[in-house]
Amino acid sequence: MKTALIYSEEWNRFDYGREHPLRMERLGLTWRLMQAYGLTTLPQATVHAPTPAAEGEIAVFHDPHYLEVLKAANQGAPPPRASAFGLGAGDNPVFRGVWEAARLVAAGSLLAADLVATGQAERAFHFAGGLHHALPDRASGFCYVNDPVLAILRLRERGFRVAYVDIDAHHGDGVQHAFYGDPHVLTISTHERGERLFPGTGFVRELGEGDGAGYSVNLPLEAYTDSAVYLPAFEAVVPPLLERFKPDVIVAQLGIDAHRTDPLTHLALDVQGFVRAFARILPLAPRLVALGGGGYDVRNVARGWTAAWAALNGVELAEDMPETFAPDLKRFGFTSRKLWDTPTAPVPDEIQRAVSDYVDRQVDAVQTTIFPFHKL
Repeated sequence: MKTALIYSEEWNRFDYGREHPLRMERLGLTWRLMQAYGLTTLPQATVHAPTPAAEGEIAVFHDPHYLEVLKAANQGAPPPRASAFGLGAGDNPVFRGVWEAARLVAAGSLLAADLVATGQAERAFHFAGGLHHALPDRASGFCYVNDPVLAILRLRERGFRVAYVDIDAHHGDGVQHAFYGDPHVLTISTHERGERLFPGTGFVRELGEGDGAGYSVNLPLEAYTDSAVYLPAFEAVVPPLLERFKPDVIVAQLGIDAHRTDPLTHLALDVQGFVRAFARILPLAPRLVALGGGGYDVRNVARGWTAAWAALNGVELAEDMPETFAPDLKRFGFTSRKLWDTPTAPVPDEIQRAVSDYVDRQVDAVQTTIFPFHKL
């Protein structure tokens, strides 16, 4: 099995700002942990650094007027009407190099798609990608261009049938928007319920339209959903739909902000549960493009994505992170050398029951509402 890892040191040039929760250093930290484990020199794997995407490649999905404003913002000052395109103080700051960063993230996911489409790799992982909120004409949710959409469109151009599976804590709204009427792209998103978390969407009733009805699938989750509740719900919804849809390629968005320590969300997965969910779809993917996504506790981003890359390659990792990673353990304040999470005290029984009941109702709603479209 041939695999590909996409990474660029160019990410060190970009910074959303000192107070912004999306920290670019999470990418370098992940790379160094992969290096420490020997995962960047696997015999079956190749490592690729993308070159920035051309504007025309991004304009396949994004509005030219929006891209003009994004280019004008590249020097770090908001251009006129920036706020009309979602740019400015808050989630989507204007920083020096913002257009270059957008081109680079698009390029990495397009490269992953091309490597998989041409057979140079059966599985590829671009962990700087997965920015799933951007809309055709505006930035949204820390995302300036929607690289998962661009990757899916590239695969569709080559005639592939694509399933998109998103396990980020936030709903994959931009990807759903792009393919809401398309029966050739199945989008599945598991996420914290929209009443509690940005972007406020992702309800079961958002099931697609026209010929695409039944091909947008959402599994909302209650706060405090842990791996013990999440994994059976995932199993009940995701594999049956993938098996019925029979994709040629799965594009997986691996946001790890559903982790119990993430500062922006309220779910409670551990690293083990995150990796088990990802590993469950691997045998269902004839070809795979994996992308990163959210994750705002940088330590668990590094642990989760390193473990995911190992799983993608069929490699079992030692529980203790390597000694060569010790400088980063100290610098980033890791409280343990363990790759895997240790058990924590369970939530009170009444909360656990409420969480389980809510998720059970959502699974039932998906099976009742969505499954009939697929003759399940």
